[in-house]
Amino acid sequence: LPYVPQVPPMALLGKVTATTFALERPRCVFDGHADASDAVWLAVAFANASATFRNPQCRAEVPPYQQLLAARSYMTLETAAAAYSCSAASPAVLRVGGDTACRDQHRQDPCNGPLPSPGPYRVKFLLMGCRGPKAETRWSEPILLRTALSPSTIEAAPARPGSALVVIASILASLGAALAAAVLGALG
Repeated sequence: LPYVPQVPPMALLGKVTATTFALERPRCVFDGHADASDAVWLAVAFANASATFRNPQCRAEVPPYQQLLAARSYMTLETAAAAYSCSAASPAVLRVGGDTACRDQHRQDPCNGPLPSPGPYRVKFLLMGCRGPKAETRWSEPILLRTALSPSTIEAAPARPGSALVVIASILASLGAALAAAVLGALG
């Protein structure tokens, strides 16, 4: 299919981070090619590995997230093809690498885990039917993740509103407890 996946051009909070990026949702791309039982997958590959990526012929051949560093590609975001139709009411963007629980799981299920390096990565959408691939988009241009320029630019613990109030409340609670102990000691 002539569609090329891309990072949305609009200003978007967290559009590209150190471990994730956002993609435009490919609406109306698979209409006319998809059946109700089909699924759309997102193939993610290191840019230099996209030429050697082979479409899986069945779900059992889908490269899982855990093989990214060795196989240099994986597949994620399995979604019913109907979610990409022109009539589907769905978010305008997809988050790639947004599931932090993938790192801790030792399962072989497809997972949308954080990307391990700045990349660059290339992605494509693949329409899979019960007998294998039916259609695919073109590969995206290389997507490079953001990295901090220096450790001082990383905010280790963002300040939360009201944190000073919590400190003051805990000090006052400690003083109240000490006062109560002194009163009980004097009475006893």
